[in-house]
Amino acid sequence: MPIETDSEIRDVLSSVKTVAVVGASNKPERPAYYVTEFVQKHGYRIIPVNPGQAGTKILGETVYASLSDIPEPVDMVDVFRAPEHVGAIVDEMLALKDKPKVLWTQIGVVNREAEAKAEQGGITVVSDRCPKIEIPRLSPKTPA
Repeated sequence: MPIETDSEIRDVLSSVKTVAVVGASNKPERPAYYVTEFVQKHGYRIIPVNPGQAGTKILGETVYASLSDIPEPVDMVDVFRAPEHVGAIVDEMLALKDKPKVLWTQIGVVNREAEAKAEQGGITVVSDRCPKIEIPRLSPKTPA
């Protein structure tokens, strides 16, 4: 089961430093842009992942085509893709030498089978939530 308590989500937010954003967008009107920008402004390093934008920059960070193309370990993978794509993302996470600690899927992105596979692989899952909502609500990085 994905973690759900405020305490568990707060622990995730306080332990994560680097976030790969799968499905990141360069269009400011899209959630995959403005949520990513919000996360970045709250002290997290973001690494955009979008094969159609690979080699360009989003929010000043180089965009990679896939998780396996990122040249450094990431702590969390935040998914802005349709639920049917989460399984392949989890497979890619599990195949990495330095596995990310957290899979975070955005509101409406629910794939229980993929989430269970991630958990079986030792990855913490936060499902159907948005960091733009949870960070101000729970993060120690946000001033009171």
